[in-house]
Amino acid sequence: MTKADIVSRIAERTGMEKADVQAVVEGVMREVKASMESGENVYLRGFGSFVLKQRAEKTGRNISKNTTLVIPAHYIPSFKPAKTFGEAIKAKVVVKK
Repeated sequence: MTKADIVSRIAERTGMEKADVQAVVEGVMREVKASMESGENVYLRGFGSFVLKQRAEKTGRNISKNTTLVIPAHYIPSFKPAKTFGEAIKAKVVVKK
């Protein structure tokens, strides 16, 4: 599913204009990104949490040049679904091939 699909479905279900729905969806995404960029986690009760995970410094290898390099410690964004969300997915998901 794409962002356009999400906008279309919400517009159909609510009767709102697609342009208005798109503005809201993009606004939510912008705010989640801005919060995480400033180091804040985002908690959406009943849906899940967007959290920052810290990765420790480690040594990597460049096989083609046969050298090692230090990969500095850094943060990565992660999503953790809410318990009810995860349980609902386990109970109902059908994998499409």
